[in-house]
Amino acid sequence: MSDFVNHPQGSQSDEVATAVANLYNTYPFPPEPLLDEPPPGYNWRWNWVAAHSFCTGQKPRRENIRILDAGCGTGVGTEYLVHLNPHAEVVGIDLSDGALEVARERCRRSGADRVEFQSLSIYDVAQVPGEFELINCVGVLHHMADPKRGIQALAKKLAPGGFLHIFVYAELGRWEIRLMQEAIAILQGKQRGDYEDGVQIGRDIFAHLPEKNRLLTRERERWSLENNRDANFADMYVHPQEIDYNVNTLFELIDASGLEFIGFSNPEYWDLKRLIGDSPDLMQRVDRVGQAQTQQERDRQQYRLIELLDPEITHYEFFLGRPPYQHSDWSVDANLLKAVPERHPCIDGWPGKTVFNADYKVIQLTEAQQQFLMRCGSPESDDSHSQANNPSPVKDILSALSSYSIDVDEVRNLFRDKLIVLSPKDAT
Repeated sequence: MSDFVNHPQGSQSDEVATAVANLYNTYPFPPEPLLDEPPPGYNWRWNWVAAHSFCTGQKPRRENIRILDAGCGTGVGTEYLVHLNPHAEVVGIDLSDGALEVARERCRRSGADRVEFQSLSIYDVAQVPGEFELINCVGVLHHMADPKRGIQALAKKLAPGGFLHIFVYAELGRWEIRLMQEAIAILQGKQRGDYEDGVQIGRDIFAHLPEKNRLLTRERERWSLENNRDANFADMYVHPQEIDYNVNTLFELIDASGLEFIGFSNPEYWDLKRLIGDSPDLMQRVDRVGQAQTQQERDRQQYRLIELLDPEITHYEFFLGRPPYQHSDWSVDANLLKAVPERHPCIDGWPGKTVFNADYKVIQLTEAQQQFLMRCGSPESDDSHSQANNPSPVKDILSALSSYSIDVDEVRNLFRDKLIVLSPKDAT
């Protein structure tokens, strides 16, 4: 594949930035419709309380924070960041003036009025005053000529105790996409950079490939619905710059940031037991291989093994943090009994017995679970369903529900399923 697509260096950085800006001026992205109301649903990774709970095990002590949406595009994520964090100040930056114009109108129409937009590259984020407790950078670093320089610039803006949420592409699940990208580039020749022409060529290719062609099959299985829109098609197949990662190169990027790796935000994928857990011999081999390694080395080798055995992965989504921050260990009963629970801010369907949790998984609540959640504190100030005017610790709630079959292990399950967040006793 062309060196320009994969590894531009030195003076090409400015060329890449210009080419990327031109793409998004031609096709502002994401092309989601503008609404005259708050956007539907949520992404818990964009909710400060939920993200902080995931990263530390506990609810943050304050919610009047600063959030940066780095590479905000047309403001789809920015809009959510404003609405999901009612006490936060939000700043969005992007190098595409066309995308920023849409972002401003999107937020104006939905009432997301606590946001400031700036036309700025991530490389130049130092020009934004102050630090941020939460930085969101989704689908951006892999489109930069120098992602390590980009992540280092963001790391310098992260406040102590803050978290950086990142989304970048994975090479294994995007192999067919990369083949199509190169095919379009070859056919465009000197017209490369004419993104409308690139989209037309790509659509013509898909229209004429044999029915069982691998690229066509993959497009139909995974991407065709979203790629009905030209902006999506262009972002996927005619982007002027893309660097895809594997676990090894991903952690080179992470290590360059100087921040602490908190974890992938979809930990269920990164559980080796789901792939070879029914083979004691293989799991023992994994343990034996890791005996001479540090915990970090063991983790990274297992991550690599998982993606090799399940190469459908198309992206990595994870959190980095800047210490200090306090972690809570709820495996100790005494600690959990003293903790103060609150219903998770990202639940759909409450107060019914069938709800969607923060991961949009359907949860059928038992009567005991529902009663427990009703007695928890609530993220909504006008909630009429909470039976607790003042937050109560887990111990007191369990005592009040002594006639129901619920114990500390069930409370841990509620926490694991992202139905509650917890605060240490000394934080209330």
